[in-house]
Amino acid sequence: MSTIKNPDVITILATGGTIDKFYSVAGTLDIGKPAAHDVLSRVLTDIRFDIRALIGKDRAELVAALNAVEHDQVLITHGTDTMSESARYIAEHAELGSKVVVLTGAMQPAVMAHSDAGFNLGAAISALNLLEPGVYISMSGRIFPAHTVRKDRARGIFEG
Repeated sequence: MSTIKNPDVITILATGGTIDKFYSVAGTLDIGKPAAHDVLSRVLTDIRFDIRALIGKDRAELVAALNAVEHDQVLITHGTDTMSESARYIAEHAELGSKVVVLTGAMQPAVMAHSDAGFNLGAAISALNLLEPGVYISMSGRIFPAHTVRKDRARGIFEG
């Protein structure tokens, strides 16, 4: 059984992806500031969120940023198309120690009315409090270890 952790600070590394997209005035989908800022500003909690934008960074740069994080609970927002591959890369290359790392994202941009972003962020934050050190993906109310997860593109869901 897991020990419940109630962190004072959760670090969020925002790498872009659908969760951070918005429609520009020109009618294109562009990556904006981390959506976690807006979504979490509406939440009543005493957890502090240290949100860092890492848009356009490659996996090695993401691992370097993760290794530099001082806190043990780290949430990574990520595009869903390559999330599984990034989770495995992080699990194999990061110096995790006692860190719990959870990747999440959204199938629809956070700015859209019918987005799953808020649900996925909340579930991922809860997962950080319950999981043992390691790398996981939290999507659509489910949690998967990094090495067993893949995205079923036809159904738009993750499975282990």
